[in-house]
Amino acid sequence: MAAHTQKNNKPRKPGGKESQPLIIAKTPAEEQRLKLERLMRNPDKPAPIPDRPKEWNPRAPPEFVRDVMGSSAGAGSGEFHVYRHLRRREYQRQDFLEKISEKVNEDIEYLDKVELNKQAADDRTAKRRKKREKLKRKMRMAKMAKLESKNKGEDDAEKSSESSSEDDGEREREAEDDAEAPSFIMGRK
Repeated sequence: MAAHTQKNNKPRKPGGKESQPLIIAKTPAEEQRLKLERLMRNPDKPAPIPDRPKEWNPRAPPEFVRDVMGSSAGAGSGEFHVYRHLRRREYQRQDFLEKISEKVNEDIEYLDKVELNKQAADDRTAKRRKKREKLKRKMRMAKMAKLESKNKGEDDAEKSSESSSEDDGEREREAEDDAEAPSFIMGRK
């Protein structure tokens, strides 16, 4: 007899699946752990990834209704159940349409809010950029004024050694230059 036989005397494939004890998961975490272990036994086998379920759509209302129910007497006992199912189906369809319109409105509101936030962020950025540029301009002006005063100080020292008297017009011009110079210099301690 063959060495690899089962109880019903059918030959078993060598190297096949070994029987594993049945483990019943008691918690969701244990169930997930068991699923991961089963997947990791054979990593070459592709894992089944289910597609996203399609959104439920109600049946379209009929274009032509053959059995129109009226309020007249004489309706059979089964007509009430037919009417009840039709009414329930119509209410479901109306609820579905309301939910769709709410979702569309929420999407539009969200997009508007995102646009407003983006506009506000752009405005803040532009305001800060303008402030930075203004500060840079003041720094350049202060630096230029400092260089001019340094140069004038050297020029004045040379002129005073050559001639001790200055023109009144030059003094007025220097007074105007001093008035244009910024009253503070950033970065000094």
